[in-house]
Amino acid sequence: MTKKDVYKNIESIFVQRYKNAKTELKYSNLYELLICVILSAQCTDRRVNIITPALFKQYPDIESLSKASLDDVKALISTCSFFNNKAKNIIQLANQVLNEFEGRIPLDRDQLKTLSGVGQKTANVVLLEYNNENLMAVDTHVFRVSHRLGLSKAKSVEETEKDLNKIFKHNRHILHQGFVLFGRYVCKALKPQCYECFVYDFCVYNGKLKK
Repeated sequence: MTKKDVYKNIESIFVQRYKNAKTELKYSNLYELLICVILSAQCTDRRVNIITPALFKQYPDIESLSKASLDDVKALISTCSFFNNKAKNIIQLANQVLNEFEGRIPLDRDQLKTLSGVGQKTANVVLLEYNNENLMAVDTHVFRVSHRLGLSKAKSVEETEKDLNKIFKHNRHILHQGFVLFGRYVCKALKPQCYECFVYDFCVYNGKLKK
């Protein structure tokens, strides 16, 4: 089987299994999604979902967040990793959206990346989740799965994203969601569930369990 055949098989399997998958972050609009994704950096979705109800009750929109007290926001998200920087970033972001984008969160990747706390991964996640855009975002799960399946050998997130984009021209948003969920529940970092793996035959990870 050629590499192209392997890639096609992996894509087909993941698209079939995860075609309707969405993020596990709980949100009801674009504002909430953006804040959730920022908070989720190096933090679990479960923890973010615990934090955000109180945050969004206190600050339900961009305008209210732009006027927020830094200490108040810190207190509301204090159980989130790097909460000090994240609190500063989301307040600054809210002010940027008001002053630079007339209060509307941009749905353009380059414009999103000008906002405080928003990098390539965050922008991609927001756009692929909210708009179903054909984008690949690489977090820790996607990075791990990509390498264990032999899709990339790159050492950085940025280069891994480039490798995946070269291989997969379509369905990137579905593959992202699929790789995240697969990495979270099956292809775990410390205890991969190899006996439950549906792409076991394509795995090149030398730490995989023998069936």
